[in-house]
Amino acid sequence: MKKNHYRFLVILLAIFFLSQTLALAQAGRGVGRLGGVVLDNNDKPVVGARLVLTYVQDAGGGLKLEATTNKKGEWSFIGLGSGRWSLMVSAEGFAPATQEVTVSQLEKNPRITIKLQKASGGVSIIQDQASLELLDQGNEFFKEGKYDTALAMFEQFYEKNPSAYQILLNIGDCYREKGEMDKAMEYYNQVMEKARTDMAMGVSMTAKALAAIGLLYLKQDNLEEATRYFKQSVDTAPQDEVVAFNVGEVFFTNQKLDEAERYFKMASGIKPDWPEPYLKLGYVALNKNDLPAAIEYFEKFLKLEPQDSPRVAMVQQILQAIKKHN
Repeated sequence: MKKNHYRFLVILLAIFFLSQTLALAQAGRGVGRLGGVVLDNNDKPVVGARLVLTYVQDAGGGLKLEATTNKKGEWSFIGLGSGRWSLMVSAEGFAPATQEVTVSQLEKNPRITIKLQKASGGVSIIQDQASLELLDQGNEFFKEGKYDTALAMFEQFYEKNPSAYQILLNIGDCYREKGEMDKAMEYYNQVMEKARTDMAMGVSMTAKALAAIGLLYLKQDNLEEATRYFKQSVDTAPQDEVVAFNVGEVFFTNQKLDEAERYFKMASGIKPDWPEPYLKLGYVALNKNDLPAAIEYFEKFLKLEPQDSPRVAMVQQILQAIKKHN
């Protein structure tokens, strides 16, 4: 029985990694279109705003596109593949904004309206637009595990944009991954201190810093303190499904399945039509060998995920294997 169960898990893993490889080959390219408008607090168009759209469906990253708003504040992207994308918007005199969007190639994607908040004191936190390239490079080096190089990029960005305190979170992450925990904590505390006077992004940044401290403790095998900070993070932004989901991701990566399940369920409760938490809840159920629950979550995911998404075929194969085994 144990041998059959082991063989079953091996088959599921093979299906998963094969599907991931096929998805990565697409790297976000396709025939999908996405567009919308960038407005200020008074619903006036923001001209010349910079948009960076990055394919984040897969852990390995993918296509990155840029656009600028016209005189009506409008923007558009073409040639997009199905799946999740991260959209970052920045403009002189405004606090930057990020948003995750899901693109479909088969259906018309809804028009997206992004409202930018005036930066505190009317001063843009990005004084040097060209330095945004340093931010992109730093993120890439961080993904590759080159933390010293990423740290140098983030520090250069901060020197050129001293009002962009949000980058202190990235700097803290670099020190955390380098094993310099006290240094990382110092930067996370700086983020929370500066967030107190930030009317636009303060709540979000406080929640992120608290979650980062939670991960810091988790890496030190202090589950009690980690859980305390993760709870504070979610309590700070209780209606932010991404915060709850990210906490679930941290616990799942560290094989804390009960905790991961709790926060993935919380994310799905905040945003019931978001497919991502159901996919992860399916994986949690698989890891706990709760096959009926895995079937339920994967089927829920399939109802919500765009049908042209490469993940649909992957989950369908997993479901077939589970039901055959069951």
